[in-house]
Amino acid sequence: MTADVVICGAGIAGIATAYALAVTHGVRNVLLVDERPPLTLTSDKSTEAYRNWWPGPDDAMVQMVNRSIDLLELWSAQSGDRFGLNRRGYLYATRDAATAARFVTDAARASAQGAGDVRTYHSVHEAAGYRRSPHRGFRDVPNGADLFLDRDAIRQHFPWMHPEIVAVLHARRCGWFSGQQLGMYLLEDARAAGVQLVSGHVERVGHSTGTVDAVDVACSDGRVLHIATPLFVNAAGPYAAQVGALAGAELPLFSEAHYKIAIEDTAGVIDRDTGLVILDDAQLLAWSDDERDELAADDATRWLTEPMPAGIHLRPEGYGASRTVLMLWDYHSAHRFNVPAYPMPDDALYPELVLRGMTSLAPGLAAYLERLPHAYVDGGYYTKTAENRPLVGPSGARGAFVCAAFSGFGLMAAPACGELLAAQITGATRPAYEPAFLPTRYDDPAYVALLANWGSTGQL
Repeated sequence: MTADVVICGAGIAGIATAYALAVTHGVRNVLLVDERPPLTLTSDKSTEAYRNWWPGPDDAMVQMVNRSIDLLELWSAQSGDRFGLNRRGYLYATRDAATAARFVTDAARASAQGAGDVRTYHSVHEAAGYRRSPHRGFRDVPNGADLFLDRDAIRQHFPWMHPEIVAVLHARRCGWFSGQQLGMYLLEDARAAGVQLVSGHVERVGHSTGTVDAVDVACSDGRVLHIATPLFVNAAGPYAAQVGALAGAELPLFSEAHYKIAIEDTAGVIDRDTGLVILDDAQLLAWSDDERDELAADDATRWLTEPMPAGIHLRPEGYGASRTVLMLWDYHSAHRFNVPAYPMPDDALYPELVLRGMTSLAPGLAAYLERLPHAYVDGGYYTKTAENRPLVGPSGARGAFVCAAFSGFGLMAAPACGELLAAQITGATRPAYEPAFLPTRYDDPAYVALLANWGSTGQL
C-alpha cells in the first residue's frame, strides 16, 4: 500500500491535520491510523471549552488560538452550527485584592497581545453597559474582556457568586462547543476528500536512511499492513513520546492525570447562562474542627488540611431543562507520568473535594455537602511540554512531523495547529507564530534560559 502522508492518531489533532491536508491543500492519499474509534481516547474527555485569553512572554498562544476560533466560526457557519459553538466567555474570579490587581495587569497584557479591548467597571453605574453573552451562538458578542472591580456591581451581575469576591474578569472570545460533533464534521469532510481511516497500531516507522520511507501497521483484523510513504505525522496524544521514538525523535513530554465531575444542580445554584468560571485563588478546604484534627493527625490525609491550588472551575452543560454542571480542579499536577496508565488512577475523594472547594466560589453548593449528589467522574491525560505549548513541526527523521502536546487545550488549538502542520508539509505560507511551536525551539539557548523564568503557563 502507498500513501502520501500517514497520520498516527485519529483524535482531534490528527483529524484536523488530515482535514487541512485533504480539504484545504488537496492532498488526496492521506491515511489516518488508530486502533481505537476516532476521538475516543482523549478528545472526548475534554470540557470542550476554548479561550483566546493566554499568558506568556509573547503573543503566540493568543494569535494561534485566535486563528483557531476564526476557523471554528467559519465551520460553524458552513455546517449550520452542527457543533453548537457559543461565546459565553471565561470568568476569572478572586476574593483577594492582590489577585484583583494582577487581573488589571493580565488584562492589559492580553489586550496588547491581541485578545481585544478591556472595559473596566469601578461602580454599579459604570457596569450598566455590561452585556451578558447569549445562551447560544457567538455573533454580536463583544470581543476583549469586561473587568469588574466593584463588589456591588459583581453582586448585581453575578449574585450566585461568593459575596467576598472582589474582582471578576470576563474574557469574551471564549466559550465551548461539542468536540465530538466538530471532530466528526471534519472527519466526514476529510474522508469525502480522500482521507482513509485504518484501524490498527503503528508498530514501525521505516527511516533506515534517515528519511521516512514506510510505516508498518498491525491492523485490528490481524493483518500487518506495510505502507510506503515519504511523510509521517505523530498525532498520538498521550502516546506521542513513544510514537515519536519510532520516528527517531526524543520529545520533551510528560503527562498529568486530570479529572472532572458532572452533577445535577437540582437546587439551581449555578446560573445556567454563565460562562466557564474559574476561582483564581488558592484555598483551605472548610472542615469542622474535629474533621480537621482527624485529617491532620494522619500522614495520608494531612494534605487535605493544607493549602489547595487555585484554578477550580465549572461550567453549565446542556441546554433546555438540563441542570448538569461540570466541575474541575487540577490538584493532581504534581503526579507526572512518562507513560500514561489506563484505566486512569482512581481518586475516590475527588467529587467531595471539588464540591467543598467550589463553595469558595458558589456558597450555595454547600447544600450538597450534607448528602453528596451522585457525581459522574471522567478524565484523561494532559500531555504537555514544560511551558505548556504544543509541538508542531518536523521531528526526528526527515519526513517525520509531530502535532502533539496539546495539554488541556487540544480542541481549541487543533484547528490552527492542523492548518500549520499541513502548511509545513505542503510548503504553503506559514503564520508568524510558527516558531513558537516548532520542536527545534529547545535548541535555542536563549529559549531554554527563558523557560527558567517563564511565569504562568495558563494551565487550568
